[in-house]
Amino acid sequence: MLLAAMLMATSTVLRFDLEPPKRASGRVSVAADKAFEAGGYGYEPQRRGKEFLFSAAVPEGNYRVTVRLGGRVTVKAESRRLMLRDITTKPGQYVTASFVVNVRNAQLAPPPANAPGGSRVKLKSREAGSYTWDDKLTLEFLGDPRVASIDIERVELPTIFLTGDSTVTDQRSEPAASWGQMLPALFGPDVAVANHAESGETLKSFVTELRLDKLLSQIKAGDWLLIQFGHNDQKTNWPQTYADPAITYPAWLRTYVAEARRCGAYPVLVTSPERRNYEGGKVRRTLAEYGEAVRKVAREENLPVLDLQERTVTLYEALGETEAAKLFNDGGKDRTHHNNPGAWFLARAVAAEIAAKVPALAAHLKPAARRFDAANPDLAEGLIATSLAESDVRPARN
Repeated sequence: MLLAAMLMATSTVLRFDLEPPKRASGRVSVAADKAFEAGGYGYEPQRRGKEFLFSAAVPEGNYRVTVRLGGRVTVKAESRRLMLRDITTKPGQYVTASFVVNVRNAQLAPPPANAPGGSRVKLKSREAGSYTWDDKLTLEFLGDPRVASIDIERVELPTIFLTGDSTVTDQRSEPAASWGQMLPALFGPDVAVANHAESGETLKSFVTELRLDKLLSQIKAGDWLLIQFGHNDQKTNWPQTYADPAITYPAWLRTYVAEARRCGAYPVLVTSPERRNYEGGKVRRTLAEYGEAVRKVAREENLPVLDLQERTVTLYEALGETEAAKLFNDGGKDRTHHNNPGAWFLARAVAAEIAAKVPALAAHLKPAARRFDAANPDLAEGLIATSLAESDVRPARN
């Protein structure tokens, strides 16, 4: 029976042993040369030394993954979402760790006859082949991994849904990275992160491409919806999606808030991270009006706001222009999009804002993730293993 069908029909836990011999009842021993094939399980073709990707076909949903591993390991899931960061054991020692992975595809329930809508999210060409939009759960083991076993269990638990643009999305290519794909590593295994953000998106296009429809088809009462747009909404040269900060932008924010509330979920507003531009040693603000619009809507709607704009200004000014460039994509040439260290620091800032302003959600954070001093960052903390999944070096795109 196909693995996806097994999980759809039962509460079966998929149990894989990657280091033979185990031969325990209910477990599947995976040969070292077992390639993934549709509906099944196995290794993806990308390999680099001991590093590898492993996939198992599963339906949409949240999955608690429990791994038994040793060596020095960083674990990512789907499109480079950080799950476990730099786990290190003594020679011959193994540890067990758990995390939650959200899996989705692009399908939507078809609308009734003569009703507007569609049966599939309108993906961009660059999303073709992405591990984000498929019918399998993909894990990436980086560093010097020894992976003894992988257990995958479907679970029902609270989910944090993310909307936004390239500064939030699961960036698919090294060295680009965004805070949304780092965020899962800062939460415990009792909550999921479903990152629906995508490069180039605006409040309007996220709707017309049916991305909001997809999100709303999955969100449920008790979940959270983090909303961060602005970088592309402010582009007057994009007339079909431009949203002015005084009237249109706040109106669209309120639409997202209303949809979340209609579903019983908790909306949370996030100000956009500032770009890395300096004048006289200070950051020149290019998104100030949009940040103020977010704060105004938050006050009027009685909502928490995660002020990533102010946190990034503090961070960049504390580092100075030369050091701050080390947090950005394309060797610092990019002034908007981050690399792995930059994305990690922004995720830390988001988590600290959650700890201060969203107590119910903060309860799911790992204790060490509750505080972050943007005025005194340690650049060494940002070093994160790079990815195998799509390791070609490309500039990030907004």
